[in-house]
Amino acid sequence: MRNLFAALLAAICMQAPLHAQIHSQSRDTVWKEQYRASAPKINDIQVTKLDVRFDYDKSYLYGKAWITLQPHFYPTDSLTLDAKGMDIKKVALISGEKQTPLKYSYVDSLQLHIQLDRTYKNSDKYTVYIEYTSKPNEIKSHGSAAITDDKGLYFINPKGMEKDKPTQIWTQGETESNSVWFPTIDKPDQKTKIEIAMRVPAKYVTLSNGLLIHQQKNSDGTRTDTWKLDMPIAPYLVFMGVGDYAVIKDSYKGKEVAYYVEHAYSDVARKIFGHTPEMIGFFSKILGIDYVWPKYDQIVGRDYVSGAMENVTATLHQESAQQNARELTDGNRWENVIAHELFHHWFGDLVTAESWSNLTVNESFANYSEQLWQTYKYGKDAGDAQGYEEMQGYLRSGSDKKDLVRFYYKDKEDMFDAVSYNKGGRILNMLRHYVGDDAFFKALNLYLTEHKFSTGEAHQLRLAFEQVTGQDLNWFWNQWYFGAGHPVLDISYVYDSSAHKMIVALEQQQKTGQIFQLPIDIDIYIGGKKTRHAVWMRHQRQLFSFAVSAKPELVNVDGDKILLAEKKDHKTLQEFINQYKLGGNYVDRKEAIDYASDHSEEPGAKDFLVSALADSFYGIRKDVLQQTNPKSYGPDDLKKIADMAASDVDRTVRAAAIDVLSFTGNPAYKPLFEAGVKDSSYSVAGASLQGLARIDQKAAMALLPVVEKDAKGRLASVVQKLTILTKTDADFDEIYGNFTGLPMGQEKVSGLFDMISYMSNLKDPGHFKKMTDAVVEIREKIAEMYPPFKDRINDALTQLLDKKTKEHGSAANQEADQQEIDYLKSQIK
Repeated sequence: MRNLFAALLAAICMQAPLHAQIHSQSRDTVWKEQYRASAPKINDIQVTKLDVRFDYDKSYLYGKAWITLQPHFYPTDSLTLDAKGMDIKKVALISGEKQTPLKYSYVDSLQLHIQLDRTYKNSDKYTVYIEYTSKPNEIKSHGSAAITDDKGLYFINPKGMEKDKPTQIWTQGETESNSVWFPTIDKPDQKTKIEIAMRVPAKYVTLSNGLLIHQQKNSDGTRTDTWKLDMPIAPYLVFMGVGDYAVIKDSYKGKEVAYYVEHAYSDVARKIFGHTPEMIGFFSKILGIDYVWPKYDQIVGRDYVSGAMENVTATLHQESAQQNARELTDGNRWENVIAHELFHHWFGDLVTAESWSNLTVNESFANYSEQLWQTYKYGKDAGDAQGYEEMQGYLRSGSDKKDLVRFYYKDKEDMFDAVSYNKGGRILNMLRHYVGDDAFFKALNLYLTEHKFSTGEAHQLRLAFEQVTGQDLNWFWNQWYFGAGHPVLDISYVYDSSAHKMIVALEQQQKTGQIFQLPIDIDIYIGGKKTRHAVWMRHQRQLFSFAVSAKPELVNVDGDKILLAEKKDHKTLQEFINQYKLGGNYVDRKEAIDYASDHSEEPGAKDFLVSALADSFYGIRKDVLQQTNPKSYGPDDLKKIADMAASDVDRTVRAAAIDVLSFTGNPAYKPLFEAGVKDSSYSVAGASLQGLARIDQKAAMALLPVVEKDAKGRLASVVQKLTILTKTDADFDEIYGNFTGLPMGQEKVSGLFDMISYMSNLKDPGHFKKMTDAVVEIREKIAEMYPPFKDRINDALTQLLDKKTKEHGSAANQEADQQEIDYLKSQIK
């Protein structure tokens, strides 16, 4: 699964209440004593066969299930199935054509306890038959945070009452929500083959796991599609999708690769998903295991808020995946997600984490696949930039007290965080560097081969690496997989000219008390030539001394920038400039840019930053433009930036250059802004409209009727910011409905700030309170995973409070204003 807040984290979890018989006042402490083991296996599911039809008026599913099981080891005369919120009509044992009713209890409407007709041994198989009704909209939430609730089965606009929204059905199983719509043992350490017959209106297409083996037209205007996957998968990976889709077909080695998109996106479907066959080939090659599943389809679902989900052979994507041609000129923002979910078909689907405590053996690999793909397809800079952003996502998350493999947590949903994803991916990157490429991918191959169609855990991954490398790697697993935090390194340098020695002083300054063992590459450059020294840091403070022939131009600790660490590197500006030129990898250059931006007052810093505008990688050029104070540029620099605004090969760099020019407030750039508003790139058009508004707001507002007809991304954001200036209480219902109706994602996050701007126009205390509540609700959800975001929202609310307070003295309705001020004060916390 890929949880998305693109501007904040690679993954986000929203806390939800535990489903447990625990008093609320003790909920925050009891979990610390509850060891989260793998689910015990009494019965093993072998095959699940379903026959389902849908009631669109009631949002019900009417189902029949044939479940074949086998005792795991010990003899048993009973069976417990997860079946949440269902009406159970019949439970029977199937023997040939014979049905024998079975006694059962279903007291809590969560688990179905069945008394079998006799005691079965582990050499026996038996099949139970269940008729049931699933009522996903009528059950209480049981704590899922993978999405906003855990209904499992979702009817989207089932009656067609919402204009411009398609009618769809999709399912979401992770973590344990598929048991809302079919009875199963809803644990990740179970595996079942699956066959589903879906009766749907004939106008719709369907999608499920495996292959479509049969279609039958029915006399009532419906059609029954039967899908079958004759390979075992975890219950949470079972999927159904129904809707009016265009199906665009590709292939990989004769296997179907299809993209299910809304018809409006059929022409660009290949531009969005078209790298998929190449991705399959690339991942198959590096892992040494070809894609094992019979096909690979991807479908886009409305109102799906979890980013994407790796259902076996039928990945579900959030509607944000659908981008029109103008959006794609800025680059395919969904490409990493596509790679992420595909890679799960090895790590997560072929071998599944045996418990949610071990989730990282699914998610860290999918996270790391994004860097692997970027490097392969777009070059080392692109891959390193992806890895760097993932590391920053972890470091900013405030998660340094969480173990990677976590046997104590409040709820399984807590595991979907920046530790399981981002940190886990960075740990794999360090491991690859330590053991070498050949050993790394050989060990992954061994792990997948030994546990295919089964489950895995962190220890089994360690054993695979030990078998390949011949090394005891407990030290690595103990500190990175079964420990928390990361090193905080202080790095300083002393050159002893008399002894011709270069001394590097390293100190671990993390406050946890843990001392990390760190293999570190220290590169020393003399006369432009690099000498690498591989050293180990095993103590809190260590000095490393190297004989040198002259004073080095650069000493580069962690030369390949592999370490997952915070660093305070006591280099001078010139040494950082040398790092940019001599070290040369993306992070070397990024660190140099960051230092120069933070020390722009130092002589030479601005000239260095200007020179970096010619960097070969668009990400560095964009970083320079976004991080440098626009006021520091001289006329010649601005001419260079104006040229970039007009002609840089990357549209997002052009937009960043336009932003710099707009900050100058120089009317001379008006023609450039006016031309940019018409650009096919939403980023360029949005930046240009914003720049035009800075120097001629009236002219920018006059363009709104034209540009708002086709405004997405950055352009839509600027249009909204300008439009919001004209809105009042009379527009509240529309604005509030549009905002609260957005799925949780980047658009909603950025919209928070627009809503805060809009609140400054509100005079009705009821409206003000309602919008404040909406903003605060999202603030709290995001802050659970990314605490610094709460400060950003509170800063914006504080600015609004100051504005309201200043206006209060002259307000005509002082009582209403005071209500707003008092309520806002109560929510800034």
